[in-house]
Amino acid sequence: MTLGNEGSQNMEKHFDINEQGLSIRCKLICSNSDKTARTFEHIAIVTHGFGSNKETAGTANFGEHLTSKYKGWGVIAFDWPCHGMDARKKLTISECLTYLTIVTEYAKRELQAKDVCIYSTSLGGYLTLRYLIEVGNPFRKIALRCPAIHMYETMYSRIPDADKTKLAKGKEIQIGFERKMKVDQAFFDDLKSFCPLDHEYFDFADNMLILHGTKDEMIPFEDAKDFAENNVIEFIPVEGANHPFQNPNHMALAIHKIIEFFHED
Repeated sequence: MTLGNEGSQNMEKHFDINEQGLSIRCKLICSNSDKTARTFEHIAIVTHGFGSNKETAGTANFGEHLTSKYKGWGVIAFDWPCHGMDARKKLTISECLTYLTIVTEYAKRELQAKDVCIYSTSLGGYLTLRYLIEVGNPFRKIALRCPAIHMYETMYSRIPDADKTKLAKGKEIQIGFERKMKVDQAFFDDLKSFCPLDHEYFDFADNMLILHGTKDEMIPFEDAKDFAENNVIEFIPVEGANHPFQNPNHMALAIHKIIEFFHED
């Protein structure tokens, strides 16, 4: 592991998890007082949205606040396939779910965490909700910020018509922002095959929290609100917040709410 941020109250350790022929690029955030620790009683996994990566300021702030305030906590952020420093070139949902499994098992096995919580945003929120249904629930607490409830519609509606024609012909297209990744029609078919609204989350609801900005321009606020109400999940509307929570006050509120939620028994 390589270390950074020696001058702050927190330590960042970058490392790779190499399993199943995959190399998952991770970052562990812990308190400076725990910088020599090899195990943590509690781990919070942070997953990012589409086109983003593990190195966002929001993730760093969350990790710093959580590990500074409460002892025994470590935070793991990782790059989804084809994102950030990840080496994959073609995006598939199955590999995303595999990454989440590997990171979660690493936290329990190698870091010996007694419990694991997860904080997921946008695409990460969709993948977490899908994971609960298709794989199971290894998490003590689940916090979602602006989860992409209608992930298929959100992504496919932004594909140019020319690229939709290519997909229909069986060709791959490139999507993304700063970094481009390959997808094919099978990827969109897979997204279309699973919508969280088609499933019940009552069994997880007591340990779930959803926050969503009222001014989200990417993921409709009402989608998350309706999903939360239908499943009796605690829902916190953040007045005026956009999709990335660019306003520092909005992000600070979200981080505070999630940290306190994770710390509850």
